[in-house]
Amino acid sequence: MAETNVHEYPLLERIKLPAYLRQLPLEQLPEVCRELRQDIIDEVSDNPGHFASSLGVVELTVALHYVFNTPYDRIVWDVGHQAYGHKILTGRREAFRTNRQFGGLKPFPSPEESEYDAFTSGHASNSISAALGMALAAKAKNETDRHVVAVIGDGAMSGGLAFEGLNNAANTPNDVLIILNDNNMSIDRSVGGMKNLLHQLQTNPTYNHIREKTARKLLSWGWMSEEGKQSILRFNNSLKSFINHQQNVFEGMNIRYFGPTDGHDVIGLVKTLRIIKDMTGPKLLHIHTVKGKGFEPAEKGGALWHAPGKFDPLTGEIKKTDETGLPPKFQDVFGHTLLELAQSNERIVGVTPAMPTGCSMNIMMEAMPARAYDVGIAEGHAVTFSAGMARDGLLPFCNIYSSFAQRAYDNLIHDVCISRLNVVLCLDRAGLVGEDGPTHHGAFDLAYLRPIPHLIISSPMDEHELRHLMYTAQLKDRGPFVIRYPRGRGSKPDWRCAMQEIPIGHGRRLKDGADIAVLTIGPIGITAQEAIRQAEAEHPGLTVAHYDMRFLKPLDERLLTEVAARYKRVITIEDGVRTGGLGTAVLEWLSDHGVTAKVTRLGLPDAFVEHGCCKDLYRLCGIDVEGIKKHLL
Repeated sequence: MAETNVHEYPLLERIKLPAYLRQLPLEQLPEVCRELRQDIIDEVSDNPGHFASSLGVVELTVALHYVFNTPYDRIVWDVGHQAYGHKILTGRREAFRTNRQFGGLKPFPSPEESEYDAFTSGHASNSISAALGMALAAKAKNETDRHVVAVIGDGAMSGGLAFEGLNNAANTPNDVLIILNDNNMSIDRSVGGMKNLLHQLQTNPTYNHIREKTARKLLSWGWMSEEGKQSILRFNNSLKSFINHQQNVFEGMNIRYFGPTDGHDVIGLVKTLRIIKDMTGPKLLHIHTVKGKGFEPAEKGGALWHAPGKFDPLTGEIKKTDETGLPPKFQDVFGHTLLELAQSNERIVGVTPAMPTGCSMNIMMEAMPARAYDVGIAEGHAVTFSAGMARDGLLPFCNIYSSFAQRAYDNLIHDVCISRLNVVLCLDRAGLVGEDGPTHHGAFDLAYLRPIPHLIISSPMDEHELRHLMYTAQLKDRGPFVIRYPRGRGSKPDWRCAMQEIPIGHGRRLKDGADIAVLTIGPIGITAQEAIRQAEAEHPGLTVAHYDMRFLKPLDERLLTEVAARYKRVITIEDGVRTGGLGTAVLEWLSDHGVTAKVTRLGLPDAFVEHGCCKDLYRLCGIDVEGIKKHLL
């Protein structure tokens, strides 16, 4: 356990697996929740991770594993930010100290790690679709006693895939239970005694037994068709909506709705889950929770406590490091530069799918709230929404994390690139991102974007280059323009500079040399510079040329012609997969022009790179200073 852990956990220490939890009497579950919540606080305070979300679902986690026969019964966690309690209860308590560390527990649920992790989590909104698939698979295999539960947060419910899953669940025979963990927005407002009465009626076993038995009888007698049954359900839902003075979107889709109810009443949750778990048909339990529940600073701190880093578990003081003199984060350079450009270009608007603080769009939002939009977890919509604004004359800077932009691929092709619209797609977190692992690494964007016509693809080597590229993107109507940059800090503490236009498709020779040409794109060029410096110092007489390509598309053919004429050895380096990116583009160009230079491509392997600090991961992939230097000798 963490060094700061001074608490005792008599119940938790006995719970090696959920089967042990189910042996406890119901009245002991509140104490289990107290211990589990404190254990998460102690652990995450010393080994940082996603914090407040897991605190908010402690009672739900305990209730689910108490009522359902996991791992045979499936619990599908959406996103996975809230699954720390689940990991601790499912045989990983001792290993939890290694969570997110290189070689340790994975940052999110993964079937590779535990049979209790029913499905891979990381990107939002997939739980309902996955759970429905599992439910139908169980039915096909005649596993009639297997239950499937999807746990989705309200943020994830805004994603289009969640609604696609709901729509399919509403029109396919299944018994999926969807639990909506609502810790912010109220989909249904409570109306006091009538709402409580309806909740009791809906979950009353006698009522539901009679309801289901009557329906079966009517069907067996031929007095009611399946279509008629759906009509009666719709009438029943309409009647409840009339009594309740509100329309419920879920019951409008013929998904039985229960709630909202207190998500921190573990005994009440157990009783409700026991009642509804064997009901036939799709159903949704709406619970209200408090993000960060049980740790006062997190309850009040909002986004700050989503992943706060190290903190004092007693006082809640976040432990800050001295950042004096350090280079800024790329995201902050983006945020400040965007505001600067928007102040002089009234066409510019900002768009982000639910990450205003993470991508620093909040800087523009605070200064120009009418010109910056947070569209929620909806990357595809963010891109098409941007396309609509561009179509009528605005210039959207649409900022999406690289790995999340994968979900907007068709939107980018169909809605932006075919019409050559002026959308600037800023891909934050490009390349390796560290502890969040394979679901979050921005590994593929260079490779999947390169084949798309009309698309300019660029990556700045440092903060000055980022400012220049952003300035260039808004200077003229250029069509679709991608700027990709990494998570974390740059290399220039003096990052503010006068911005200037960069000719499209123009790279730059940073250093001349006679033996090898190194071609890089993006901030990995800084690492390459150091590797070249060390290699030349260790081997007098070796001279290496270094080219910063800047643009993957269009490639700088002027520089490539120079490289082809002067060098027999070429090394390409990129913070992205080797397959399809810069190295592949250079090989294709050389082949098309009959050049037979020996080309070594360095980048991420044809594999999903695990989690850990970036230093370890760059070493693992052979693109740290030492890894690059080996290829220069």
